Amino acid sequence: MSKTTLAIIAGVSAAAGSAITASILASRKESSNPSQATPTDPYPSKATPPTSTSPPLPVPAPLPTPLRKEIFPPVNPTGVFQYGFPGPINDLRPNLSTTSSFNRQTRNPHWVAEHITPASLLANNGDRRHSSFVEDESVPEKFRAKLHDYFRSGYDRGHQVPAADAKWSQDAMDQTFLLTNMCPQVGDGFNRDYWAHFEDFCRRLTNHYPSVRIVTGPLYLPRRDHEDGKWRVSYEVIGNPPNVAVPTHFYKVIFAEDGKTGGDVSMGAFVLPNAKIDNEKPLQSFEVPVEAIERASGLEFASKLPAQRRKKLCEQITCSLLVRDYADRHKDLMGRAPPNKLSSPM
Repeated sequence: MSKTTLAIIAGVSAAAGSAITASILASRKESSNPSQATPTDPYPSKATPPTSTSPPLPVPAPLPTPLRKEIFPPVNPTGVFQYGFPGPINDLRPNLSTTSSFNRQTRNPHWVAEHITPASLLANNGDRRHSSFVEDESVPEKFRAKLHDYFRSGYDRGHQVPAADAKWSQDAMDQTFLLTNMCPQVGDGFNRDYWAHFEDFCRRLTNHYPSVRIVTGPLYLPRRDHEDGKWRVSYEVIGNPPNVAVPTHFYKVIFAEDGKTGGDVSMGAFVLPNAKIDNEKPLQSFEVPVEAIERASGLEFASKLPAQRRKKLCEQITCSLLVRDYADRHKDLMGRAPPNKLSSPM
């Protein structure tokens, strides 16, 4: 403690002590005066209230705050930016039919967003037969997934936003075939079956809602080791050299809008394993809180959507699949409208 600080404290203590002493002496003097009023009648009608002659107790001054010593570091860590920003860089890409964020490490998207409406699905200006899978040249060559990475990998080039959702324009449909909209997916039993039925379910939501927004992406979830009981994240990597990660799961977050400004939004969140799934398995068995996907992915989906506007999708309509033959589903790419309206729960 500095000498100045000690002097201030000593001065304050001395002043306070003298004031207290004076007050005590004054009270003794008043009590010895016989003309003073008794305690039971402090202010008799003929007497005036006593006036204290002692000075008020001084308020101690606050101790001075020591100034923070300014630090001049001898190093400059951000100077490395003169050579380039290390990242991560998410390669945000808005297209006609999709908006996506790409993960350069896994060579898969973080997420791909789409918007479908009754009018967009009824349009018939795109034909899948005229589209081809292509590498996305907007991603630097050393970070992008390549066509040969999928060759004889045993996995489908699985659309995150399906081509059937972009029939309103051939250019829009073509963009769904960029590899930045793909992830390695199990083919039989998943991409060509349960996952495709799930995509059809999303399209049929437009029979109830004028606007539906969907965010789709991969997850890499831990599994418990049967031998030591520990949890580990483990996934296959395909390509030559191996560089495209095979997700363990996929998610969809659905926003079904009622079309009113500031209106209700029915939300649904689902996580499906990248594996063969029996078509009889109820869709609601894969329903999860959106917060679970956020924790697993590190993403946020509805931070600006107030709680009072949120509804639970599967409480508003029946969340169930309509299982259709693979060949019949592809006929939808030639312009058929989504059939069989979803029913509302009783």
